Amino acid sequence: MFRHMREAHKKAALNRLKTVRGHMDAVIGMVDDDRYCPEIMKQVSALQGSLEKVNRILLQNHLETCVAHAVDEGRTLEVVDELMEVMKYTAAVTGPATTLETL
Repeated sequence: MFRHMREAHKKAALNRLKTVRGHMDAVIGMVDDDRYCPEIMKQVSALQGSLEKVNRILLQNHLETCVAHAVDEGRTLEVVDELMEVMKYTAAVTGPATTLETL
């Protein structure tokens, strides 16, 4: 299995994740301080957006490196199956949850 993250992608992902970590601490503080729910919800949505951007960075890196390498080795079906499995957990691909059963 080919494992390599391009330096630019790694730096972008780490910077965004570190920002998310700080933002998360601020949101935890908002909950702790009993802030108005819609204010907290807005910040949670911003966090979700930031994490989705990290996922896009990781996907781009994966496509440019691991997928390209797998295709060169003739493992196209394997890598497509792997991506389809991962995409099941990506709301942008699968759509939003329709019930509250995940709470």
